[in-house]
Amino acid sequence: MSQIRVHIAAVAVLLAPLAACSAGAGPSDAAEDAEGGGARAAKDRPATVAVAPKGDGVRAGGTVRVTAAGGTLTSVRVTDDEGRELVGRMAADGTRWVSKRKAVPGASYTVTAVTTAKAGTKSTTTSAFTTAEADKVNKVDWRPGANTTVGIAQPVSLVFDNPVTDKAAVERQLKLTTSNGTEGSWAWLEDHSGRDRIDWRPRQYWKPGTKVTLEAELNGTDSGDGGWFVRDYTTRFTVGTGQIVKVDLDGKQLTLERDGKAVRTIPVSGGTPGGDKRSWRGTAVLMSKEGTINMNSETVGLGDAYDKMVDKSMRLTWSGMYAHAAPWNDRWFGKANMSSGCIGMSDANAAWFYDQVRPGDPFEIKGKDTKGVVAPGNGFGAWNVPWAEWRVKSALS
Repeated sequence: MSQIRVHIAAVAVLLAPLAACSAGAGPSDAAEDAEGGGARAAKDRPATVAVAPKGDGVRAGGTVRVTAAGGTLTSVRVTDDEGRELVGRMAADGTRWVSKRKAVPGASYTVTAVTTAKAGTKSTTTSAFTTAEADKVNKVDWRPGANTTVGIAQPVSLVFDNPVTDKAAVERQLKLTTSNGTEGSWAWLEDHSGRDRIDWRPRQYWKPGTKVTLEAELNGTDSGDGGWFVRDYTTRFTVGTGQIVKVDLDGKQLTLERDGKAVRTIPVSGGTPGGDKRSWRGTAVLMSKEGTINMNSETVGLGDAYDKMVDKSMRLTWSGMYAHAAPWNDRWFGKANMSSGCIGMSDANAAWFYDQVRPGDPFEIKGKDTKGVVAPGNGFGAWNVPWAEWRVKSALS
């Protein structure tokens, strides 16, 4: 009996160190397992997403920004309450997304972001915000109209209903492209009406056949004191034949040149020398062909000198200078300038000439006794500004 108990005790003593060794590893391993499990849990967590702006009554005019932490953005979609989408750009590392366009006034937006966590877990986050209504809206009147064919001197012209105090912000939203990389520049002017205006003209006359596209992405742009723009404007046009109308008031004649060659010379009578009835000189651009219209001298500050219906009327300035048929001045064509400022010609010549020209054709007018050069905002007088001076009229120069 005693021998058996001694033997068992010896075995117990021998086993004790082994048991102690195994027991010592227990708490340490548990801590490591807990630590490793926490790391694995962190890796399995979905990425977190932050969206700006958020809430109601947000000021319009800002971009939408989405950022991700603990993973990357797989996709971001921003739509307004009418289903229109604000597209954007994703950063190279996939953690940031910014809309290309600005949030517009009075709209509700939903932001849907899909993310991928570091462990591969995908999740979707949705956010929403609304923008405050515009307290004032600015609108635009632009030329030329869409899908038209114009002459080689036609500028792109935008006239604003309200003042534009943040001209740089507006100009940045104007994207003009041409089919042949035509060099040109925007310039801010005062329109003849007194309103703010911006024109784009080439450095030289357009090359015939040039295709031009203007995308005025103004929706959501704050013009400053004049208020917000709440829509975009787009126009596309093509430059037609290379025509120039040369008017010599000293010689009392007009010559139509096409592709550098004279097509026909017409005897004319310009504005009466020595007073307010004189014609303008410089380059005027044919603004519109208006057919038969009523011309009343009181509308241009010349009292009751005339009030008559005039045929084949072609507008050259906002201040009232036209080229038109003037049969009442027949005896003066080619001999003396006896009009009230317009360029008159016979019925037959006016009918032929009216059919040859198109809006955008330049009228290069010279003469000693004139009342000055056509101003940039009086019709399309951009060509009377030297190129170097024109370029610095851009708000981004």
